[in-house]
Amino acid sequence: MINVGLYYRVKGGHEKEFEETFSKVVSILKNSDIGFIDAKLYKRVDDPREYLIYSEWKDLESFKKFILSRDYKETTTYGKTILEGRPYHKIFQEINT
Repeated sequence: MINVGLYYRVKGGHEKEFEETFSKVVSILKNSDIGFIDAKLYKRVDDPREYLIYSEWKDLESFKKFILSRDYKETTTYGKTILEGRPYHKIFQEINT
């Protein structure tokens, strides 16, 4: 299993929209068979326009397939309308299994 931290800064006034979109995307991913396990959304305490999506994937290959998919590309295209700057991600592997 791997974990991916996806970091976003949302344009002012789009926070609720971002949160609702996250919920919809997670629901779709949970009902697909692409190696997605779960995700949680976190909002930065001292800057509520910054978010972290902490996701769990079966393996690195599953995540790589997802970020190459048409669905991911459509989501990132939409995201450009409500995000400030370019989001980034970091991939982690659990070591205390």
